[in-house]
Formats: sequence, structure tokens, C-alpha cells
Amino acid sequence: MTPSGPPGTPHAGARSSMRFEVLGPLRVCDGGRELDLGFPQQRALLALLLVRAGRPVPAAEIVDVLWSRRPPASAPNVVRRYAGALRRLLEPDLPPRAPGRRLPRRAGGYLLEADPDEVDLLRFRELARQGKRAAATGRPEVALRHFTEALGHWRGPVATGIPAAVRGHDEFGAVERELVRTTVMAADAALLCGGGEQVLPGLRRAVDLDPLNESPHARLVMALAATGRQAEALAAFESVRRLLDVELGVAPGAELAAAHTRVLRQEFAPPGAVTVRPGASAFVVRPAQLPPDLKEFAGRRAELDSLSHITGTAVDSTGAPATVLISGMPGIGKTTLAVHGAHTVADRFPDGQLHVELRGFTPAGAPLEPAEALRGMLGALGVASRELPSGLDALAGLYRSVLSGRRLLVLLDDALDTEQIRPLLPASPGCLTLVTSRHSLPGLIASGARPLRLGLPSAADARAVLALRTGPERLAAEPEAAEEIVARCGRLPLALAVVAARAVGRPGFPLAAVAAELRESRGSLDAFAGPEGTADARTAFDCSYRCLPPESARLFRLLPLHLGPDLTPEAAGALAGLPVRRARLILDGLADAHLVTEHAPGRYAPHDLLRVYAAELGDAHDSPAERRAARERVREHLRHLEQGDHHTGPTQPPS
Repeated sequence: MTPSGPPGTPHAGARSSMRFEVLGPLRVCDGGRELDLGFPQQRALLALLLVRAGRPVPAAEIVDVLWSRRPPASAPNVVRRYAGALRRLLEPDLPPRAPGRRLPRRAGGYLLEADPDEVDLLRFRELARQGKRAAATGRPEVALRHFTEALGHWRGPVATGIPAAVRGHDEFGAVERELVRTTVMAADAALLCGGGEQVLPGLRRAVDLDPLNESPHARLVMALAATGRQAEALAAFESVRRLLDVELGVAPGAELAAAHTRVLRQEFAPPGAVTVRPGASAFVVRPAQLPPDLKEFAGRRAELDSLSHITGTAVDSTGAPATVLISGMPGIGKTTLAVHGAHTVADRFPDGQLHVELRGFTPAGAPLEPAEALRGMLGALGVASRELPSGLDALAGLYRSVLSGRRLLVLLDDALDTEQIRPLLPASPGCLTLVTSRHSLPGLIASGARPLRLGLPSAADARAVLALRTGPERLAAEPEAAEEIVARCGRLPLALAVVAARAVGRPGFPLAAVAAELRESRGSLDAFAGPEGTADARTAFDCSYRCLPPESARLFRLLPLHLGPDLTPEAAGALAGLPVRRARLILDGLADAHLVTEHAPGRYAPHDLLRVYAAELGDAHDSPAERRAARERVREHLRHLEQGDHHTGPTQPPS
């Protein structure tokens, strides 16, 4: 005969078909059929009994959890009613008033009776205990298997479907902390035996559940690196670093910082990957992107000494990284100096050199967007394109993370403005960034960049540059012609390079013939035009002129109409018919763009070749009547000065 027992009690040895789930949406299934658990507070009572399965819960504690310490007077009766309804739901064949097996009263409260295999939380805890024992006895593979099976019961936020106020009670928070701790233990086992892929879903769920807990974040960073996702690991660190800063105002703690350092050192290599010894460069590729240096370089000794000094400060510094802004007029030799200087100090930056052509002032095409520049730089640092995040902020954060702890030289050539280069600046001490720009970039200087403003080379240096390109014998044979060439080039390195190239291409021509050609073309830049596709003075000046606002461009075109060696804001105001204050602001803008030089306070002058260029523009763009009116305003201004009248407003030509 089949043994019998009290009504509602499963037969001894029979396997129950009931399943209780609380590690996610609250569910009870009986033989594959999901039960309707009733009112929200009734569901909450069942959830509480499940997280305390096997232990009685006093009635007073039930009331406290369900009503958050503000219970109605009828709360005890409501609890009894809910308990009775759950008892009938779980044991539908139970006779009236029978205590049943599932929900007996114990110690002034209620107890949910269930076998470990019936409740996902109990099964989770048993598997986690087995995992802990395996980990404690040095069997990480076995531990990982148990932990992974345990975490397989975790389907989402604990007890989803009950009132939010009840879910916020610490009874449920404690279970979620237990899940997070087990996930961390699983990750530790995985990192020991190369099973990082298995724990990534759980780690992502853990950091979402407890975003300010650094332990799961640290394991996520390491597990991502261990599965070959170096860039994603660094991005994950940067994300939690920002979160801690915003929410708590703190930096990552020792555990998370150590994980970051280990990732940078590539201590977690995916199966089959080539590992990097601790302390070696963390970059997959050590970039060496500097353009070729000149075989011979002349002059700029003071500037190179200054650059060397700043480099020494950067390498020895434990504070902010160093940035040097090399600025000057078009054709002054900014890029040449930056490339030569970078090669001179490159050996002091063992983690490599990056070079980005920012196209701030190119004849064709738009300036390079910062996000595009960052994608190229990260690619040069070994980050695969599929691992690059979207958005400028995320790219910049990943870039800073990849460079963390590294000593790198970065050359950012031809910058348009501060906003273009700010995301590209390393944040790590020991890095040096060289920036070249035609603008003075006061915003960058205000952020701590060291200005290195290039003026014209000395006459001796200009002759040395010419000698390097044409050969010292030709200069020695015709010193007077060489002097005239240097003078008519205005000592501008770009002009000297164009003229020297023409001389080299005509080895049988004396330098005197080259000087004569320059003399005959006075008032035009034709003699400084290079072959198509090569740099020349007019093209270089065009790139700066096109960036000027209309009012500034107009004043620049009018400058040659003032016949003195320089002019004041008052004279500029008369020339353009503008108030002096406005004229001064425009002159300052032209000086910032290095199209004029303020060689003394309030005294401005363009370079000789820029004056010729401005005259060409004026002839092409301004009407003869407008130019006559400008000359008359200047003459009127000068008459006032001679008569001792210091009127500084714009004057109008006679009608």
C-alpha cells in the first residue's frame, strides 16, 4: 500500500513539483503552472518568508517590513488574513483551519517550509557554499563551476513585483549584497583559471545593482582585460572613476586602483595571447609617429634650449603633464622646430610618440574633429576599432586611461583653437605635448601651457638656413647676393625655402640672378610661389586670411595704405573708419593670428611679405573709391596729429 500522511502533506520520498523564485521576479509555480499570488501586500509577505526560508519570522517583524514602521491598527489581523490566503494557495486541498505543512505558525510568527531544491535562494546558497569550499582548498575550476551554477538562479532585482517601499527594506538588500559578494568570489576564481567570459554577465549585473561598490567594478575591469577587451576594461574604469567623483567626491580606492594598474601592465592576457611582463609598456604597439627630421638643422638655439628645459621638467615631474605651445606667423618654421625638437627629446619618452596633423589652416578640407583625432591616436596605441566607444567624452576618457602611468610625447601640429586640442592632451605626469598653431591660443596658456612664440630668425640664422639648402660654397662665393636674398625674403623661413629650392633647381645660375628676380618682383609674391602642390608664401598666408572675420579681413587689406613703418589703433581706426576702441580689438585679433606684430605697446606692423600680400588682396577685393577714401581718412588723421589735435575718432572723407 502507498503510505499516507496528514491531508496536504506530500508523501514521504515524493519529489515536490512546487518551485519558489525570489531571485528576480517573485514567482511560485506548481507543476509548471504559475500561481496568482494575490494582493501586493500578500505577495510582499510571501517574498519576506522566502528570503527567510527555513527560519520563522515574528509577526511584529512582518508588520514592520510590510508597513515601514507606520502600520495601521489592523495590521496583525491583515497579516493573519494574508497568511491564511497563502496557505490555501499553496495547499489547495488543505481542510479548513488545518495548519498545513507549508505555512505553520512558529514563535509568534510564520515559517515557510520548503526543501532546498524548491527555493531558488536556498539552492543558490548551497551551491555558493560548495564554491567557497572548493576555493578554500585551491580548486578554482571547481569553485567557478559551483559559483556559476549558483548565479544562474539570479534573474534580476530581488523580489520584483512587490511594492517598492517593501523592496527597499534591508531584508531584500541583504540578499542582493549576498549575490554581489558571490559574484565577486566567482570572478576571483575565474581570473585564476581563465574563465573570465563566464562571469562577465553577472559582473555587469552586480555593478548595475550596486554602482558605488568598488569590488565588483574592480573585477569587471580585470575580467574584461582577461578576455581581450583591454579598451573596454579601461573605459569601465574611467566610467566608475567619474561616478565616484560625481557621487561621493572621492578617487578610486586601493582595490579598484590596483585593478586598473594591473590592466595597464597587461597582467591579464586572454588565452593564446602574448603576455607582457609586469612593468613593461602596456601598449600593444609602441607608437613612433614623428615625421622625419631634417638631415641638418640650423639656428633656433635658444628655442631648442627652452624646449629641452621644459622636457626635463616634464620627465621629472610628479604633477601635471607639460604642454608647450609653439606659435608664430605663417611660414615662420613652427612645424620644423617642433619636429626637430621632438626628435631631440624623443628618447626621454619610452612609451612612444604620437603625431596628429590637425589641419587647422590647410588649403583644402576642414580642420580635424577631436573625436576623429582620438580614434586615430587610440588606434596607434593598439586599441582595436571595434572597441572604441562612441562620443567625444568617452573617447577622451579612454585615451586618458590608456595613457595613465605612461611617458609619451605627443605632437599636435597646426591647431585651429583650444577646443580642438583640449581633449587630446594627456593627463598623466611625465607626458609632453607639443602644439603648433598660428594663433596664440590664450585659453591653452591659461590652462598651464608654456608659450614658445617664434619670431623671425636672426640674419645669421637665416643665412645658415639658406646655406644648408643651397650649399655653403655658393653663399661664400656670392655673399652680397646672399645678403640680398635673405633681406628680400624678410628672413621668413618658408620664403627662404622656396627661393632656395629654385636656386638648387638651377645650379648653373648665380645667386645674383636669383636676387635680381626677387628685386624685380617687388610688390608681388610671385617670386615666392612654389611648384603646384608645394607650400609657398601666398598659399600659407591665404590659409590664415580665410579664417578672419569680415571686419578684421577688411582692416588687414587696408594696412598697406598706411605708409609708415607701423601704426597705432588711432591710425587703424582712421584707416577703416572705425572707433579707436574697435580698431584696437581688431589689431589685437590680428596679432593673435600673427598677421601683425605688436613690437611695442600700441605699435603694430605686418611682416614685409604680409604687407605685400595684403596689398594684393586690397587690389582684388576693395574698390578704388573705397581705397581712396581710406587714404584720405589717414591723411586727415595725420593732419590732426601735426596740428596737435588728438582727436581719436574716425574721420570721414570730404564729400
